[in-house]
Amino acid sequence: AVHEGQVVSAQELTALLQPLFTQNSRNLVLFLQDRLSIDDFTYFSESYGNKNPFQNEILQSSPSSLVLPAVDCKATKHLLNVLQESGDWKLTNVTNLNVSQLEVDASNPNLLVVQLQPLASNLKEISTLEAIAENDKIIGRVTMDLQERGINFSVIYTAVRPSRNSRRTDVVAELRRQLMAAEEEESLSYPPLNVTIGNYTCILFYASNFSLKANSSVLIDLTNATFLTQNVDISASECSDSNTTLSLKYTKPVNGISSLEIRFLMTNKFYEVSARRWSTLDSVEIVQDGEKVAKFNVSGISAPAEYSFHCQLVGTSNLYPARLVPSKEAKNWDVFISKLQIQGFNIINNQFSYASDCTGFFTPGIWMGLVTSVLLLWILTYGIHMIMQLTTNSRFDDPKGPALSVPQTE
Repeated sequence: AVHEGQVVSAQELTALLQPLFTQNSRNLVLFLQDRLSIDDFTYFSESYGNKNPFQNEILQSSPSSLVLPAVDCKATKHLLNVLQESGDWKLTNVTNLNVSQLEVDASNPNLLVVQLQPLASNLKEISTLEAIAENDKIIGRVTMDLQERGINFSVIYTAVRPSRNSRRTDVVAELRRQLMAAEEEESLSYPPLNVTIGNYTCILFYASNFSLKANSSVLIDLTNATFLTQNVDISASECSDSNTTLSLKYTKPVNGISSLEIRFLMTNKFYEVSARRWSTLDSVEIVQDGEKVAKFNVSGISAPAEYSFHCQLVGTSNLYPARLVPSKEAKNWDVFISKLQIQGFNIINNQFSYASDCTGFFTPGIWMGLVTSVLLLWILTYGIHMIMQLTTNSRFDDPKGPALSVPQTE
């Protein structure tokens, strides 16, 4: 029995999934989303009436089912590895969602990993609703195709991290700063991508959301393929003491694109003004189907050579603190990277060094406070100046004497 509010640990999840590993016909479909919580099923169903995005009845039609209110992030983080280690599965990554060409040999165990489209954090709720509805259609399309083929299968629908973080009540005595730090640490659901040459790690790359948009319509989410399933080729990456290139190659990320390569070009130079070496991300290139189609010059991404670089938002928007400035041929591409952290030089113990953040010292809030303070100080100064200009009368009327005559010149 799983009670509401109970967080299933990694060991408990493995025990609950044990029947999937022992049955005769082992065909498992893993639908993986970037964010999902149990509350989403009721929230979006009740808030939008007939726009309920969850139309599939696979849960009700299945002979047995299990709904877990909450699963530990560490458990979902290693779920794919646990499934692969539990048996001799034939792993198939379904990325183009063309289920009609999907080949499933029912005589052998099959593990199908379907990467659903992400729910970007910058989208409004109505857009999130549409994204969930589209994912629901994908689930229905895949399961219906397997049912029509007469293949027995089991389904796991989960996500990398929760979409709604519940407040922790188990640590009341701790300081709020410590609590927020602990929650932020738990939200890191996957390790960074590392490029290793021999026994030496020369590049570390991490992002909570790594997405591209072509022609303002085709969304290409590369987060899961880069960090979770690591369905990416990094063999073309190059490392040296002065120049580093992170090459990320993807095969059929979406329909219509057979191959896609993203290059991050970094340099390490000595600057006499600061008397130290600085690492700089100079440009980002997009190569589609073997031809370079876009180049972005980078503004504001640099750090001391011994540090890593971190920024909350990086992309082509003018509102981001670190911008990718598109060249003429890159106008049709948009890039969105959230919580970027990258290091291409001086990596020690396969870990990020101290991060140099892109946030400047004078944030918009600080500027607003300074301008408001200067305005109030000017009003106060003007008021004191006007009060100091007031003078009192030097002569007064005497009711018993003649009337006081004050010449106009005075």
